[in-house]
Amino acid sequence: MESCVFPKEIAINMEKALGGGNLLEVVSVVRGTLKKASNAPVSIAVTGDSGNGMSSFINALRGIGHEEEDSAPTGVVRTTQIPTRYFSPHFPNVVLWDLPGTGAAIQSLENYMEEMKFSQYDLFIIIASEQFSMNLAKLAKIIQGLGKRFYVVWTKLDRDLSTSALLEERLLKNIWENIRETLQNEGVCEPNIFLVSSLEPLLHDFPKLRGTLHRDISDIRYHGPLESLSHIYEKAIKDKVTTCRGKIASKSFDTLGIWNADDLEESLMAYRSLFGVDDESLQQMAQSMGKPMEEYRAIMKSRDLYSVLREDWPLSCMNCNTVSCLYSFLRCIPLLGDFIFNSLRKWKHRRLLEIVAKDTRAILKKILTQSII
Repeated sequence: MESCVFPKEIAINMEKALGGGNLLEVVSVVRGTLKKASNAPVSIAVTGDSGNGMSSFINALRGIGHEEEDSAPTGVVRTTQIPTRYFSPHFPNVVLWDLPGTGAAIQSLENYMEEMKFSQYDLFIIIASEQFSMNLAKLAKIIQGLGKRFYVVWTKLDRDLSTSALLEERLLKNIWENIRETLQNEGVCEPNIFLVSSLEPLLHDFPKLRGTLHRDISDIRYHGPLESLSHIYEKAIKDKVTTCRGKIASKSFDTLGIWNADDLEESLMAYRSLFGVDDESLQQMAQSMGKPMEEYRAIMKSRDLYSVLREDWPLSCMNCNTVSCLYSFLRCIPLLGDFIFNSLRKWKHRRLLEIVAKDTRAILKKILTQSII
C-alpha cells in the first residue's frame, strides 16, 4: 500500500472539477478512486516467538482445519522455515503471511526485521502464548517505530483455562495486564490486545478480532487515496481563493459574477456559485450521493447572509447600521474616505470568500467520508 502511486489523471480531473465548481464531477472522481481502492491488496504478517502457534492461528482466522490440504502446517517444532502466504475468502484481496518465528537461529530482531522485509507489510499480528516475552515487546517496539499497525494476540487460551486454578475473569485480566505492562516498559503505545483460542474461533476475543481486522483493512486501503484526494481539494481551493483575492484586490468584481460589490447577499451567492456550493449544485450533488440536501447545508455557515452575519461577529459588526452610516460619511471625504471605504469593502469580500471556501472544504470532506464503500 505504501508503494501505491496516485494516478495523475485523477488529480487533474479533480482539480478541473473543483476549479469549475462542479461537485457532481467531484463525486464521480471520488467514487471511481475509492472503488479501485476497495480492491487494493493488503499484506498482513503473522509473527512471534517460535512455538507460539502462528500457523494454527492463521488456520483459525481462515476458518479451516489443520487437516485440510491448503492449511498452514502446525506442530510442536518449528514448522515454518520461510515466509509463506495464505488467502481466505473471509478477507478478499488480503494476503496472510506466516513468518518463521523469532528464535535462536536469528541473531537479532533487527536482522529478523530485515530478513523478513517488514517494510512490505501493512499490518502485523504478534502471536504470544505461555508468556509475553521481552523479545515480543521489543518486536512490537520495532513495528511501532516503522509506523505500522499491529495487534497482540494471545493464543492457546483453552489450555490456560484448563490448567489454571484461577477463575476465568481473573486469569484473563492477569494475562492482559501482563502484556500491557511489558509493552509499557519498552515504551510501546498500547495496541489492540486479543485473548483467543485457535481451537475455539467463535469464543473469547476471536469475533472482536475479526471485526477489528475488517475495519483496519478498510482503513489501510482508503487511507492513502483519501489523503491524496484531500491534498488535491485543499490545493484546488487554495488556488481558487488566491485567484479570487487577486480579482477583489483589483476591484474586478464583475469577473466574479458580482455586479454590486456593496450588496453582500449578492456577493455571497456569487461566491457560493463559484465554488459549486450554491443550492442548485448542492441539490444535484446530494441526489447523486443519495442524501438529503439539508445534510450538507446544515454544516455550512454560508447558507444565507443571515446565517453568515449571525455566526461571524467581525463581519456582522462591519455590516451594522452604525458602521453603514460611517461608510456614507467617509465617502464624503476626498481620497482618504475612498481609500478607507474600498479597503473595508475588500476586507468584507475576503471574509465572505474565506467562509465559503471553508464550507466547501467541509462538504468535500463529508463527500469523501460518505463515499467509502
